[in-house]
Formats: sequence, structure tokens, C-alpha cells
Amino acid sequence: MNKLLYLLSAATVSLTLASCSLDADDITEATTDKFPTKEEDATASLAGVYNNLNQVAATPQESFLYVSMLASDDNLGGGGTNDKLMQAEDLLCNYNQNMTEQFYKDRYQGISRANILIEALPKISSLSDDVRNTDLGEALFLRAFYHYELASMYGNVPLMTSATGKVVKQGDVKTLWGQILQDFYQATQLLPAKRRNDGHVDKYTAEGMLARAWLFYTGMYCNGTELKDLVSTTYNPLTEVDLPDGTKLTKKMVSDLVDDCVNKSGYSLVSDYRNLWAYTNRCTVEDYDYTKGKGLKWVENDQTQASDSNPESMFAIKFNKLASWSTTIGYANGYALHFGMRGGQDYANTFPFGQGWGAGPVAPNLVKEWKADEPNDMRLEASIQDVNKLPAYKKGGWADFVQETDYYEKKISPISAKDGNKYVCCFEDLMYGDKGGLSGGYGNNMQLDNIHDLVLLRFADVLLMQSELEENVSGINKVRARAGLAPIASYSLKALQNERRHELAFEGVRWNDIRRWHIAAQALEAQNNQPVYYCGKEAKNTAHNGGYAARYNATAGFFKMPENQISLGGVEQNPGWDNSSEYQGW
Repeated sequence: MNKLLYLLSAATVSLTLASCSLDADDITEATTDKFPTKEEDATASLAGVYNNLNQVAATPQESFLYVSMLASDDNLGGGGTNDKLMQAEDLLCNYNQNMTEQFYKDRYQGISRANILIEALPKISSLSDDVRNTDLGEALFLRAFYHYELASMYGNVPLMTSATGKVVKQGDVKTLWGQILQDFYQATQLLPAKRRNDGHVDKYTAEGMLARAWLFYTGMYCNGTELKDLVSTTYNPLTEVDLPDGTKLTKKMVSDLVDDCVNKSGYSLVSDYRNLWAYTNRCTVEDYDYTKGKGLKWVENDQTQASDSNPESMFAIKFNKLASWSTTIGYANGYALHFGMRGGQDYANTFPFGQGWGAGPVAPNLVKEWKADEPNDMRLEASIQDVNKLPAYKKGGWADFVQETDYYEKKISPISAKDGNKYVCCFEDLMYGDKGGLSGGYGNNMQLDNIHDLVLLRFADVLLMQSELEENVSGINKVRARAGLAPIASYSLKALQNERRHELAFEGVRWNDIRRWHIAAQALEAQNNQPVYYCGKEAKNTAHNGGYAARYNATAGFFKMPENQISLGGVEQNPGWDNSSEYQGW
């Protein structure tokens, strides 16, 4: 990634947002008095829609991506004894009345900004058709993505397709998902058939996200929309969906678009799986025992041109050096901070992994099941750090660590580096230099200096969705070949499920996968009685509020609606969030 490019882009966003009437604190407030009137305005408005990705990153612990990690069967909650939100998200329990409201409000603000631009674009006469269609396609994609995350998190949320100052109420969940799919589909038709690597989404990204949304909706809702339907163990996905514009979207149409992405996009698999992750960066790779001497090179090393960008990354949150407490900490990768190693130990003890809040310790059941399913899979050690292999790591480094295990994920974690005889918190300090001539908090600051991309959609995911939609082994075997594994002879849903779990571990997709396949309750139960450390002492991961399966069957994995939003009259509370859901602590 060209850090300077995105640094300047972020600076532009921060300036243009101040001059555009785009803000809406929640779904009852939308300002439409000023519309973009020329191409420069449209560009600034679109930047504001994208900026919502970083806005949510300022409070990552409330986001759908964060919840999807902790709530899945691959991660526990973690954190300290006072980090009850982390543990509640893992246990599908409640912690305070508005536990994730900031995410709810932020995403609707992004949707409001998208709607303002969508409504304005036909009125800007100076735009060429190509520019108008491209801007419209990107705005529709982002509106769909923001609704997709809200609907995945909360279920039947209000559908907001116009800028309005009125309370928008819940409607038919089928219409909500129909609009999400329609927006993604229209984006595939409007965006030019050209791969972009400048931080903007393109036609092929829309094709990939359409497939992800399609697979979730047609699987999760295949039995109906009632709670009993959503938690049923019957899996027979829908093959067509009615869209709000009166047309139908079929499985074949989605499959054809995925084929288009695979065959024509120009995206490709990185040759070595380990090169996808920041621990192979040039400032760290030869000092880490696991990677040194193996000729590995992070795919984003020293990139100075757009053409050098990660060929596998299709959609990512970009971060930069502008993060500070006075602007937005969302310009820094707060997910890395949260998933960093808890303990406050010397960096020499945890190297090459940096420090953080200890969210999402890897569930031991994943390691055990992975070894049983695919014992020779190099992706296991490429994705998970066994702390017993770090010579100086001290378990229970912080006496308040809850649900500590012997395992940390490697993909999101902060990565430290050696600078002569000392350690720096973040390799970015060495690779990109302190501050880069700009003011701010950048420079050996563990909370602000993680700025490596957070990839939301990889080409490997598209290959696996292609195999799932077409029920063949083509995409699966391409992914397996990259991992050095033998091809499988014939397609099965179980083989596909295992491959997605291993290839995409800790990338935020497992939670929706186990829900849409209707295996969530059983999968989550595997976390019970797993070995953990509580405040430095050996313990077992114990059931709370009835246990994982009970909580899933009570909620279908949909989280509590914020009480503030209920009081506005737009939504009703989801099932399973009465007093029995209250998390009291470990």
C-alpha cells in the first residue's frame, strides 16, 4: 500500500467533510439542505461515505467485525476483569443498555451520507456518464455494505434508502435483504470492468460482496424469518430472491458474476500465504524465528505505486499516520490494538507481536479440531501463535486476564520490530518513519501506530464462494495448492466448510458462516470446558447464562438492539435479550 497516497487522501477527507453537509447522528437526523453541485463536491461527498469505515474503527469493540470474531467458535472474549463487553460478546450476553450503539449510529450515518450522494448525482449536470455511474456504483456498494453489517448484527433493522429527518421503522426483513442484494447487484452493473487498487471499490469487489451477502441471506433465512426457523438445523438455501425493483436475483446470476470476478478481475492469490500477514514485513521478518531465512516478503513491503498493491486484497480499511486523540483514532488500526497481546510485558517477551488489550484469544477447540481435520496445513502456524514457542513469554503477565489461552491469532495483531538493541512497538515506526513530517501522536505509540491494512475481502474468499455456489472443487483446490496441500477429488459441503474455516480464520467471516449453515449452536458448544487461564491460574471456559448453545438458540446470534434506539420508536428489541441475558462477570 502506498502510505503517502492514503495519508494525503485521509487529509483530504478530513478537510472536505468539514465543508459538506453530510452528518447524521442517527437514523432520525439527516441533513439534506446542501447537495453536491459539481464533480469536486461529488468526490468530497464520496470520500465522506468511505470515511465511515474509519469512523467505526474508532470504537472497534462495538463493531460487527469485532463481534463476529469474539462471538464465533474460533475466539473467546478475553480482556481483563473490567472488559466485560469483550466477554459478553463472546457469550452472547448483554453488558449495559446500549452496548453497541456507537456502531449502530455510525453505520446509519454512513448510510445517510450515501443516500445524500445517491440522490444528488442525477442533478449534477456537469458530470460525465462514466463518472456519474462510477460514483453511483461506489455509493450503492457502501450503502449495501453498511446495511449488510447492521442486518448481520441486529437482524431486521430499518431500511434507509433516502435522506430523511423522520424516524425510519423496521419493515419486512425480506425487503431489507432484497435491497442489500439489489444495491450490490446494481453496483456490479454500474462500475467499469476495471480493477482498481487506489482504495476505491470496483466491479469485482461488488461481485464478491454480492456473493457473500447472497450466501448469508439465502442460507440464514432458508427456513423462514421466525426465530425457530433461524435456529433450525435444516440447511436448504434459497435459489432466488425477489428484489424491491420487481426483478429476481437467482443463484445462477450470482454464480456467473463470481465467475466473471475469478476469470477477468486480475486479482490473484499471493504465492506464499505467510506473505499476506504483516509479520513478514522487512523490518521484522529476519528476527522472527518462524520466518527468518525463508525468503518471505510481506506483500505490502515498500510499496510506492498503486500497481504494487496486494493482488489478493479486494476491499480493505486503510489507515494512516493522522490518527490522534484530537481528530479521530479511527485513522489507526484499533483492531490491531485490541487483539494485541495482553500483559504489559517487555516486547522481547512477545516479539514479534505487539501489545494490546488481549481481545479474542484463540479458542483451544479450534487448534484441536484443525490438527485433526488437516494435520499438515501450514496455515495453522501461519495464523496462530502458540505462546509456548515464544521463549520469554509469561502467561498471566497481567493478573486480571480473563479467558487467556496458549494461543493468539497472527493476522490482525500489532507487529513489533527491532531497532538495533531496542524494540519498537510497531514495525510501521521503522518502515514509514516517525510522523512523516506531520503533527500528531505518531511515533512509538502502541495505541496509534498500527496502520497496516485491515482486509475485509480477499480473492481467496471469492474462490471458495465460487466452489460453494457451483458445488465443485476448482476454487477449493486453488486455495489448497497455495497452502501446499493435496487437492480433494470431489466436492462436499463439509470439505468446503473446513476449507473456509482454515483459509479465512480470524478474518471476520466464520460467525456468519456457521449461522448461515445452521451449525452455530453445535459449533459454539465446543468452546465449553476448554482450558483457559483466569487471572494467571489454570481454569476451564465455563458456560454463562445457560451456555453457548442456549444463548444462540434464544437469539439466533442477533445482538441486542440499543435501548436508546428502541426509545425513538424505530425498532423493537430482539428475542433473547431480557433480564436473563445480563452478564455479571466471569
